[in-house]
Amino acid sequence: MTSSSRRQAKTTEVCATPTPAPAAVPAPDDETLALMAKALAHPARVRIIRVLDERSTCVTGDVVLELGLAQSTVSEHLRILREAGLVQGEIEGPRTRYCVSAAGLAALKAGVAAL
Repeated sequence: MTSSSRRQAKTTEVCATPTPAPAAVPAPDDETLALMAKALAHPARVRIIRVLDERSTCVTGDVVLELGLAQSTVSEHLRILREAGLVQGEIEGPRTRYCVSAAGLAALKAGVAAL
């Protein structure tokens, strides 16, 4: 499998219409909750979540313009948020469109509430 097809396999969640989180979401296990919290432990990642939430969906270049950071830095932050399940991406040709994962944020909220 090439790196391009691996990337495509990782980011096939659809952002065209972000799905709402299920009504009752179980709290994630401790390891997953810690991964989510760690992903939000950087101010740029919190800002990315806010930008994506305000716009519903965004391509990487738009996030770069909004944050004023290097494209490679923003891509790394998006990767960390995606691996934590807080954002999801959809490849559109040479671009990736990102959106907030409603299910991921709901799980994070449930995990924090269960502390």
